[in-house]
Amino acid sequence: MSGSTQACRALLVSAPASGQGKTTVTAALARRARQQGLRVRVFKTGPDYIDPMLLAVACGSPVHQLDLWMVGEAQCRALLHEAAGASDLILIEGVMGLYDGTPSSADLARLFGVPVLAVIDGSAMAQTFGALAAGLAGYQDGLPFFGVIGNRVGSAGHAEMLKHSLKPPLHWLGALPRDPQYTLPERHLGLVQAAEIADLDARIEAAAAALGEAVVFDAIPQVMFAAQPLPAVPPLLAGKRIAIGRDVAFSFLYPANLALLRALGAEQCFFSPLADPALPDCDALYLPGGYPELHAARFAANTAMHEALRAHHRAGKPLLAECGGMMALFDSLTDKQGAMHRMAGLLAGRTAMQPRLQALGMQAVDHGHGELRGHSFHYSALDTTVLPRHRAVHQNGREGEAVYVDGRLTASYLHHYLPSNPVAAAHLFL
Repeated sequence: MSGSTQACRALLVSAPASGQGKTTVTAALARRARQQGLRVRVFKTGPDYIDPMLLAVACGSPVHQLDLWMVGEAQCRALLHEAAGASDLILIEGVMGLYDGTPSSADLARLFGVPVLAVIDGSAMAQTFGALAAGLAGYQDGLPFFGVIGNRVGSAGHAEMLKHSLKPPLHWLGALPRDPQYTLPERHLGLVQAAEIADLDARIEAAAAALGEAVVFDAIPQVMFAAQPLPAVPPLLAGKRIAIGRDVAFSFLYPANLALLRALGAEQCFFSPLADPALPDCDALYLPGGYPELHAARFAANTAMHEALRAHHRAGKPLLAECGGMMALFDSLTDKQGAMHRMAGLLAGRTAMQPRLQALGMQAVDHGHGELRGHSFHYSALDTTVLPRHRAVHQNGREGEAVYVDGRLTASYLHHYLPSNPVAAAHLFL
């Protein structure tokens, strides 16, 4: 109901920088809360696919994005209000360091009044831990700041030293020891996907147990989340069946994108571009990003799927390919070891993995029906003679990713956040 509010305990888990252990701590907190019988909802700040997969395992439900630019304030408010009505605890994992980016995790916490919990790597410090915590808490006015968790702590005595370095009113919520049993493995795009970590649940359980009794969920402040009525989504895709690629190589799918396609009226079916020899019966196709370079030999060998994709394209049916999905549609992909693999060949050109990051940042693009927002993050480079139909634009106005259009095929390195413009999103599949 418009004007109503929902109260829920909430924390935004941030840090001084990336690599401090935010995801591990957020997962441990979520699991520990569930062990105590609390209903938990977890969100991730900013564009990310892998952290939400891991956090979903910890909390037992899909993890949505909160970002003031990509998602928008209204949708963030609506997501938080809905979660507050169905939960006892909301955890929001921040992005990068607390004050990094525009907008930052601090901006999100301040706007919605969510107290900040800082994760600080205490492995090489003692009393300076408290100084760093005080600096984070006081750097900007008006930021609700609750407390601190120490990560990669050497011993119980070390943890006590860090705890006593904090000055009131900062709360101590415990420490995680420096221990590989719950360290989450990483690769070039960040953490390894949840489905690839055989003992992920055991790692989360171990981290939850290691937090100890310092985490008192009843002490976490209640936050009032206001309702945010959103415009009704028109059923523009009613009667349409969309086939969506989903396997270990093509897995970068926002839960909000899938929810929007359902709200637009589309029926969804899933398939594996790696394993399946044919596409499901469908009116349109969505091939998301992921790690095609790690499974390039397997995709190259699935020539039946290559032909199915080409037949779909020849039939004039819509196909949206994002980042890794786009890479699968060019002629070839060269992996990090220098091996070249044949791809589906819907577009002329080749991609090759590079030793350094090639693009990063929030971007928006107008495909002809209004602006869609999203982000770019890739280590591959593209060599093609195909001319782009559109160009995305970064937040700061500089030129962004190319968008290639061939008939009803739309392909780009850009990962779209489809709810940012439901009507524009629908037209990609009509």
